[in-house]
Amino acid sequence: MCAVSRTRWGSAVAVVVLVSGTAAGCGGSDEGAAPAGRSASGSDPADATRAVRSAYDRTVAADTAKLTVSSKAVAGGQSVTAQGRGTVDLARGDSRVTLTSQGSRLEQRLVDGIVYQKPPASQRGPLPEGRTWTKIDPARLQGSASRGTQVSDPVEPFTYLKDVDSGKVREVGTQTLNGTRTTHYRVDVDVAALARGDRARAEALRKQLGTSSVPLHLWLDDRGRLRQETVTLTLRPLRDSTPTDRAETRVTSTTTLRFDDFGTPVDVTPPPAAQTADMTDRLAGATTSPQAG
Repeated sequence: MCAVSRTRWGSAVAVVVLVSGTAAGCGGSDEGAAPAGRSASGSDPADATRAVRSAYDRTVAADTAKLTVSSKAVAGGQSVTAQGRGTVDLARGDSRVTLTSQGSRLEQRLVDGIVYQKPPASQRGPLPEGRTWTKIDPARLQGSASRGTQVSDPVEPFTYLKDVDSGKVREVGTQTLNGTRTTHYRVDVDVAALARGDRARAEALRKQLGTSSVPLHLWLDDRGRLRQETVTLTLRPLRDSTPTDRAETRVTSTTTLRFDDFGTPVDVTPPPAAQTADMTDRLAGATTSPQAG
């Protein structure tokens, strides 16, 4: 059996967030790949660029949506998967998702940039008695030894659209997803978009990916809103790792995010403070005990 630790898995999955699934979706098929410099439909590449560059704003203008997230990371013949469903306030960035992975179920809320998670009862050992929720501030984890291995914004891939490179957009074809006709685009974005402003992390990702940009596959509806997004990354081991580490840490992760039912009611609030423990310092490598949140 390959000795891939859960810590390594967590780090790999967190790079692209807990999301993925079948990129092809439900029904329909792409019209085929396009030659370099042209779209599959023969349309003007400039039109594809405009569509992708405006997708973020057009989607945010929809205010809210239901979301489906899932992820799959594979290394050494083993795989870890996660699936989730919930709702998101696209304008504020708040979300509420129930995630299932390896038989465990976790409820997560993201409110004003703060992550709240309710783990299964069997995984609440570090929490003070009577506390059922963890509170984590991702901003306080940047630059720490912990890369937020238990922290993820399920809608993070959507924010990558802010960093679209206008010179690297290509229309692939059309496809019907859950009854909605969409246009499929491929666009390359800088690796820095995945690092959320953390320069050290961005440099580490460039080394592990062996590239400065990554391809995103986007499916936009006829109103230019994002319906589905998929990204696949293969993280290579860093050069200073041992041969055993290199075998363990090479991970391929596929991530997909899907939006449906734009305008759906969304109500996301923090859990009661009396049920919450702040675990940020613990994740950052501090020795302090959890504090009441």
